[in-house]
Amino acid sequence: MWQPSDLFNLPLDAWVETVIKGWLVPNFRGFFQAVQAPISFVLEWLDTTLQTIPMVAFTIALALVAWAVASRGLAVFTLISLVVVDLIGVWSQTMTTLAMILTAVLFCAVVGVPFGIAAARSDRFEKGLRPVLDIMQTIPPFVYLVPIVMLFGVGMTPGIIATIIFALPPIIRLTNLGIRSVPEDLIEAAYSFGSSPRQVLWEVQLPLALRTIMAGLNQTLMLALSMAVIAALIGAGGLGLTVYTGLGRLDVGAATEGGLGIVLLAMILDRITQALGSEGSTRTPGLLETLKSFFSKRAPATSPT
Repeated sequence: MWQPSDLFNLPLDAWVETVIKGWLVPNFRGFFQAVQAPISFVLEWLDTTLQTIPMVAFTIALALVAWAVASRGLAVFTLISLVVVDLIGVWSQTMTTLAMILTAVLFCAVVGVPFGIAAARSDRFEKGLRPVLDIMQTIPPFVYLVPIVMLFGVGMTPGIIATIIFALPPIIRLTNLGIRSVPEDLIEAAYSFGSSPRQVLWEVQLPLALRTIMAGLNQTLMLALSMAVIAALIGAGGLGLTVYTGLGRLDVGAATEGGLGIVLLAMILDRITQALGSEGSTRTPGLLETLKSFFSKRAPATSPT
């Protein structure tokens, strides 16, 4: 049966290779090195800091944070989990993985929240951004590992860049959704009080959207953790490298140690960020309290029966 490929084949592979090898790599080498510089700085600083902190001090501090923002049960779980991580001999790799995840999430938040705000304010921008986010979320990570290696090389920083690309869409989408979900009457009332667009954003929209934004940050965090093993393929270290090395040597014990470390770290960070989102959603600034007071005064009083 006849099909279009019998007459013409689209040389997509040759086009992509020409664009990357023949144009991007030789002409934008300086740009890609500049992109790597801040990521490398933050990653190296975090990794050095976390490796320097004694295990006992870090464990107690994170358990206290879990107790403060969530519950005593999470604090106990955090304490036991980090002790287990140390006992199975992957503490150093866990700190490296934590440094990688914190770096990726930091840059995802710095890039994703402004893009989400811009998408919430402009329907045209949101429509143009949507297919880009669809591609970032659906394309297999192995596909863009090759161009990332060609553009940035191998090592920890290219692994972080791949993680950022993979984990960025949720925080953009949920920031956009959270701000768009703010009731219009509150926004109109804020403007009627003489608030500027900046005040409306910071004192009305962002506080009310904080729970949704934190949900996006939580999803970004979990995607970054799931990318830890894949990033090891291009030279990233940490627990992902432990799993990858165990897989290559068919060492089920080493792979299990690395996987258990990732699971425990993911559970701790997931519960803490969820608790932060729940607590943050209850804090309201002065303008929002004024608006709520304004609407409560305007509400008709119910007659006693």
